[in-house]
Amino acid sequence: MSQCPSPIPRSAPHPAPVIATSAGSAILALDLGTTTGWASLAGGIVHSGTASFRSGRYDGGGMRYLRFQHWLGQLANDCGGLASVYFEEVRRHVGTDAAHLYGGFLATLTAWCERQGVAYQGVPVGTIKRFATGKGNAGKDAVLAAMRQRGFQPADDNEADAIAILLWAMETRGGVL
Repeated sequence: MSQCPSPIPRSAPHPAPVIATSAGSAILALDLGTTTGWASLAGGIVHSGTASFRSGRYDGGGMRYLRFQHWLGQLANDCGGLASVYFEEVRRHVGTDAAHLYGGFLATLTAWCERQGVAYQGVPVGTIKRFATGKGNAGKDAVLAAMRQRGFQPADDNEADAIAILLWAMETRGGVL
């Protein structure tokens, strides 16, 4: 089985419990943003990292979303297909620009999932933090520390959030338990 791609920095693969997915399909967790944290479970191994979708000097307004869409397709192919995608569901943003960017990534992600027939689900921020740390209002450093305590080596809080989302999806079967 091929390994998932590793855009920008990547932490080492980690053994993980296998959960039921269709043959050859992976589970993907995303912390959406200009620096998107990602974590996947493919073949019983967790892969994680970050991908930057920063606009270039001469890019049009939609280029970051086109790169994101292309990256999703490549990630799905490299993982042997995706069974489901979980993402951090943000309800409040500090600034207008952050809200607009998140909305663009969310629209791109959900449209891509619909086209590909991949199930997707948002996970509220408080749910992720409570799962990872025991406190729904924990800070970024607490989630980072919690993921390191579990044996992962996330490069930043984006990757740590994605790992936490993936572990939540694995341990709660997507909130069904």
